[in-house]
Amino acid sequence: MTPLPDVMLEPLVRAGLLEDLGCGGDLTTDALAKPGQVLHTALVARQPGVVAGLALARLAFTLMDPSVRFEIERPDGGAVAPGERIARVAGPAPAILGGERVALNFLSHLCGIATATAGIVRAVAGTKARVCCTRKTLPGMRAIQKYAVRAGGGANHRFRLDDAILIKDNHIALAGGDVAHALAAARARAGHLVSIELEVDTLDQLAQALRAGGADAFLLDNMTPEMLREAVAMVDGRAVTEASGGITPESAPAIAATGVDILSVGWLTHTVRALDIGLDHEIGA
Repeated sequence: MTPLPDVMLEPLVRAGLLEDLGCGGDLTTDALAKPGQVLHTALVARQPGVVAGLALARLAFTLMDPSVRFEIERPDGGAVAPGERIARVAGPAPAILGGERVALNFLSHLCGIATATAGIVRAVAGTKARVCCTRKTLPGMRAIQKYAVRAGGGANHRFRLDDAILIKDNHIALAGGDVAHALAAARARAGHLVSIELEVDTLDQLAQALRAGGADAFLLDNMTPEMLREAVAMVDGRAVTEASGGITPESAPAIAATGVDILSVGWLTHTVRALDIGLDHEIGA
């Protein structure tokens, strides 16, 4: 897959390096490395997973020293098994060891997101449902976390509040509890390219919204598979249907089987477990 451009990633990596180097730099490496010493290393998976975040890992080393060589063996979006090399990294010892932790932090986190996403995607294989992330991302890291979801075979929900109109329960309260009024007000404000999605948590709300018209998609929140199946039948292809709320790899197949278009999974970016990856010295390289 096409990586994000370096101009988007460099500020994040540079901030991570500055945080880690502090005011005095890498005291340990400065004390032990010989002048001009070169290291040959490899980023190696300790667990099975899906790769994401190689551009950030590369920048963590090359911002320390542009002479570092970074050779990818498993690209973003590719599967990796325990013990397999993801990339080879060679260059001056201060650059390799000074950038190691920042590189691993980004790479392990994003590989964890891609791996978790791929697990849900596999669970719903054979259905039309797409696995989608949300805006429940770490501040400043939304672009790269959503990139990792795509690397795992998932899709992205809106990136920002100005991407689309999503009317949730608090917005309906602003409209006095009137779903029809909320939809009409949103449609009057929306540009011709702006989609409108309405969150509903009961079939009665969905029926009201369908009578009112104006929604391009419905977020079906915390509904049982039986309710979801009925909701899909009610919508009957007139809008996109999105299931949300507590979706896990175990519950995803039954939810996808109801015929919904999208499974919205917030924990892919806010509670994911990092993939275990190490930077190993290659003896004799």
